Amino acid sequence: MSIRWTQNPEPRTQNPEPSDMKPWFKYERIPGLLATSYEKASRMVIEGYYSQVAGEIVSHIQQGAMLDLGTGPGYLPIQIVKRAPHLKITGVDLSRKLIDMAKSNAQKVGLSSQLSFEVGNSARLRFDNETFDMVISTGMLHSLKKPVDVLAEIYRVLKNGADAWIYDPANVTQYIDRKKWKASLNLRERFFLWLFGLLGLHKPIATYRRDQVIPILKAAGFMKYQIDEHESEIRIKLTK
Repeated sequence: MSIRWTQNPEPRTQNPEPSDMKPWFKYERIPGLLATSYEKASRMVIEGYYSQVAGEIVSHIQQGAMLDLGTGPGYLPIQIVKRAPHLKITGVDLSRKLIDMAKSNAQKVGLSSQLSFEVGNSARLRFDNETFDMVISTGMLHSLKKPVDVLAEIYRVLKNGADAWIYDPANVTQYIDRKKWKASLNLRERFFLWLFGLLGLHKPIATYRRDQVIPILKAAGFMKYQIDEHESEIRIKLTK
């Protein structure tokens, strides 16, 4: 574990990305053909991972407006508002199929009044400056082609003094029973997973290191941050 707080303003970094930072091809959106298999995997980690993360978030904030970037099928926001009924969460994702799933999932548990989901690009958010009391994101940072742009948007929509928590990549694999997950896939889902693997489009996740993340945070305007490197996951807590 490595944790450090930086509180004094520093100049923004002009060239935040070293040459070795992006050696892999990045997908910013879950391909529609893989959306249902992704949703099935996400569903399996609700109790083991999303519930844990939701508890950590709710211990920090219980009311106000929250933004979840890369929300997927919406399982994390659902777990959060179950614990904090005075929170309103907006989930944004590039995948229309996953957003439709998130809306349906919220409706099924009677939480549509607290949760809203929409298709959107995290690098070009539609929200006004200083809209949110907190921004969260799990498993999205490593997939971004221009992470500075997304983090700058997070900075813009956060209220002064508010926090953003980024977990990446979401440490969910230990909670997925791969045998059970594969057994749940239909022939169509199996075929497209096989095809993506055959074409070399499904590659292992490359995780950012601490020394790679810090220049990105500074370039986006964040000068107060906590970075916790633990096993294969990096957790970043930012304050505007």
